[in-house]
Amino acid sequence: MKGSRITAIVLVIGAAVWIGSGVLGKDEPKPASERAAVAQQAAPLFQVAVFTAKVETHARTITLSGRTEADRKAAAIARAPGIINDLKVRRGSAVKAGDVLAVLSDEAREAQVTQARAKLEQRQAELSARIRLIEQGNLPAINRPQLEAELKSAEAALAQANVELQKGDVRAPISGIVNTVPVEQGQALQAGATVAEIVALDPMLAVVEIAETQLGGVKVGDKARVKLVTGQTAEGSVRFISRTASAQTRTYRVDIEIRNPDGSMPDGVTAEAILTLSPQKAARVPRSALTFAGDGRLGVRVVAESDKVAFVPVGIAEDGAQFLWLTGLSDGARVIVQGQDFVKEGQQVKPVPADIPLG
Repeated sequence: MKGSRITAIVLVIGAAVWIGSGVLGKDEPKPASERAAVAQQAAPLFQVAVFTAKVETHARTITLSGRTEADRKAAAIARAPGIINDLKVRRGSAVKAGDVLAVLSDEAREAQVTQARAKLEQRQAELSARIRLIEQGNLPAINRPQLEAELKSAEAALAQANVELQKGDVRAPISGIVNTVPVEQGQALQAGATVAEIVALDPMLAVVEIAETQLGGVKVGDKARVKLVTGQTAEGSVRFISRTASAQTRTYRVDIEIRNPDGSMPDGVTAEAILTLSPQKAARVPRSALTFAGDGRLGVRVVAESDKVAFVPVGIAEDGAQFLWLTGLSDGARVIVQGQDFVKEGQQVKPVPADIPLG
């Protein structure tokens, strides 16, 4: 009995030791977040291509299509009826303001001047004689104002007759080039008839239309480079920006003034204007970098500290074929240009330099 009891005790102790070794040797279960972190550390990091952004002062340019337009156009008109006795210009003639373009028939205007001059001389003689009589007391002094009024009336009549005589000369209202001459020598004209149309070619205007979304970036005085369909190029500046949109296109007229001293740029030619807008801080990055955040914001994903992904909202300063100028980036930011749509904010990644030519 004693031996059996000892054997039973030994078996009980051994079983307890065996059961206890299984319980005590097992580790406590780890939290799910810790298990995920361990698994992420064990897995290889997702590789992304990054482009280092360099913030610079960038002057944005926009290209607009339009046409040339003469700064001024004016018609030389006949101010009195008559027949063209002498037509002094033809199409293409260069004229100065005030030059006589045509001479009309007299139509008794010279006779009216002669008559008015004779009347004035008569009034002057009468006034001189009657003033002597007034001074001698032979004529009432009250007559003197009337005599002076009659003299002034004669002077006004002569001046009016001279103006009518000058209407026989058709003069250029502005300096420029005669564009059309719709009359012939010997033709009878009525007052108001057009004798010639004159176009002032210096300065010349390049007229373009700008969209309402771009209107805020243009101001009077901005520099512009203009290229005509003829191959001519010129430098100019914005002189006028319309404040009323076209009802058909919802665009705004912009006038660019160009110097044209030799008149080589014609009116009405198709033109392309490149406007240089006010400079601003921006970074040049590839187009492939653009993406959208979950809430719809436009921006780029960057590799921030500890190689973790972050989202940066940006604005587009200038849109190009392969590169964009973006605002909102910090200098030296590592912009993800490949793989940005496969990662999320806060994720740790492995950045590698992107092989992108800068040209």
